[in-house]
Order: sequence, then C-alpha cells, then structure tokens
Amino acid sequence: MASNLIVARGGVEFVPPISLAFWRWTVVFFILLPFTYVALKKNFYIIKKEYKKLFFLGSMGCGICGAFPFLAGETTTVTNMGIIYTSSPVFIILISYYFFSEKINFIKIVGLITCLVGVLVIIMKGDINLLINLQFTIGDLWMLAAAIGWALYSIYLFYWNSKLKIFERFTVISFFGALSLLPFYIGEEIFYKQTVFITEFYLWVFFAAISPGIIAFTLYTMAQKKLGASLTGFTLYIFTVYGAIYGYFLFDEKFEDYHFIGTILVFFGVYLAKKNNVKKV
Repeated sequence: MASNLIVARGGVEFVPPISLAFWRWTVVFFILLPFTYVALKKNFYIIKKEYKKLFFLGSMGCGICGAFPFLAGETTTVTNMGIIYTSSPVFIILISYYFFSEKINFIKIVGLITCLVGVLVIIMKGDINLLINLQFTIGDLWMLAAAIGWALYSIYLFYWNSKLKIFERFTVISFFGALSLLPFYIGEEIFYKQTVFITEFYLWVFFAAISPGIIAFTLYTMAQKKLGASLTGFTLYIFTVYGAIYGYFLFDEKFEDYHFIGTILVFFGVYLAKKNNVKKV
C-alpha cells in the first residue's frame, strides 16, 4: 500500500490526478474481470441486492481515497499530507466504537499514541519547529477528506458482510470506484488538463493498479478478517515508515536517526495495539 507514495511522487508528473485515479481503477476492474466474470454472472442477484453498499465502498475506497491524495499533493506538502492522513486510524477507532460498539482498551490507546508520536518524529525530522511552523492549505482539506474516506471504507468493508468472495467483491468495488470518478475525470479533461496517452501514462497506471491497487487492497481485506477494522487501520502508521524506506532507495533521500527512532516507536505502538486483540480464526 505504501507504494502508492511512489505513484503520488512520480506519476502525477505525467498523468493528471483524477485521470490517474480513474484509469487505475478501470484497469483493476478489467484485470480482475476475466477471473471473476463467471462467478459474478452467476451471483448477479447478489450484486443487485448489495449494489448500494458496493457503490459506497467503491466511491470511498477507490474514488475519494484514489483521487483526493493526488489532488492534495498539488497544493500542500508531503509533511502536511503525512500528518493529516495519520488521523484515519483515529477515525476508524472512534467510528467503530460509537457505531459498532467495538471495544477500546487502555493498551490500544497507548499503542495509538505511540504510533502517532513515531509518525510525527519521522515527519518533523526530529525538529519540533517544523510542526509549529506548518501552514495549511486547501490541499489539507482534500487530505482530511481522504483520511475520513479511508476510515469509512475500512469500517464498512469489515462490518458489511457480503455473500461475494473477496475477489468478486473487489471487482465490483473497483468498477463502482471508477464509475464514481468518471464525471470528475470528464470535467478534468474539459476544464483542467487533458490526459496524454504516452508510455509513462501506461507505466504509472498499470503500476498503480497492481501494487497499491490489487495487491494492497486484497491483503488489507484479508488482514481485516483476522484483526478487525480498527487494528488493521494501524497499518497506516507502518505506511509512513515504508514511505521513508522508499524515499531512501528510490529517490536518494537520506535515512536519518529520526527515521530509526520513529520506526521503533511505530512498530512498538502497533505491537501494543495488537497485543491481546487478535481475533481467533
């Protein structure tokens, strides 16, 4: 999932943000469809029964979370994006607690705080002045909406039981995700910036579809089945750590002492949150 940072860092240079999100999920749908078509045709009555829920999941997980981070990157900093996106696990825990009566114990709260501190250490580069001097823009609102969208996707993906299997449901979710982006993609093409179908376009779209798309979303769904919505949400903190690792290997960014400190705090926080909370399967 953290490989989406690679897309946000390099892909938007060649593909407009909404176009990238739209074509990403369109490609995901057409990759999965040959493997799920027979089952989906057989279970079409289930799709008709669940289509409202599936559209909601597609618009949240693929639409809002697919396009908003790319839009945010045009007017805000990576630092701001990182800080705001770490609010998503908090929203997941709070919504799960108030609307689905999911238990929150003291150890999980400590783990949550430890993860937040670890992420802030990485983002601030060990300098508290960077946090004090942050300036927020319209892009930060896009990012906050993305964080809330991912929280809603995560919660309802877990609590809305479906008779479709994982890849069958994901195929339909990706279709509705692309469908929810279609009018905004058309508007972007007409009023903002047109997509140029060059080699870089195809490379970035296919990479976004496969790595942070099919692989990441499938593993996230499988993790939820074992860990629950709120605990799986803690993966977003590890996301920040992996982002720093990608920066080091792919973009010649330095790996400093604060990266090690933040990484230790994040993994320790995840350990505390996980302790005594894993569901038996």
